[in-house]
Amino acid sequence: MREPVSGHRAPGQVVRGAGDIVVGVDGSAASTAALRWAALQARALRAEVTVVHAWEPTVRGLAPYAPVSARPTAEEERLRAAQVLAATVRDVFGQRIDTCVRAVLVEGPPAPVLLRYARGALLLALGRGAHGELGLSPVGAVGRECLRHAVVPVVAVPAATRTPAMSPPAGAPMAVPSGRGAAWPRPPRATSRTPARTPCAD
Repeated sequence: MREPVSGHRAPGQVVRGAGDIVVGVDGSAASTAALRWAALQARALRAEVTVVHAWEPTVRGLAPYAPVSARPTAEEERLRAAQVLAATVRDVFGQRIDTCVRAVLVEGPPAPVLLRYARGALLLALGRGAHGELGLSPVGAVGRECLRHAVVPVVAVPAATRTPAMSPPAGAPMAVPSGRGAAWPRPPRATSRTPARTPCAD
């Protein structure tokens, strides 16, 4: 795996190959499931995987009267975010990470960051909850913004949990075209936009 990229980037400036599968992770079980699903799709599509973790300073969410001791430094927060990203990648790929996987750490609001990295990608994969009616729950705020503004397909993958017999499989992703409410019956097929480069190793 290439070393995680960290730093401030100008809007629209993204260092990655076109045709990647972009995955947003936040340390949750659902985002881990999304990365695991994306890894399988990458092998089928002969694509690379760009794993993106966007983080924001905690101080923005603290009350003005919060004690200074409750406010971590920017470096502490960056290291914590890097640990979340590294742990998620290791959880899915183990200690030996293929070079077709790239981890990116970015400071900024999650939705705009993910939308920027998804430009020109095959698809954007996100995690979602696995509870609610028929095992589906409303997509979170970040997911909703991505669905509204993404120019590529967005796939929402639930965390693997036990569901009632009448519910869809917990690991079944829900894919919707960006900007539309219609659901796709299955993820995009591997018959188009296949990157001409070395595939991920099995």
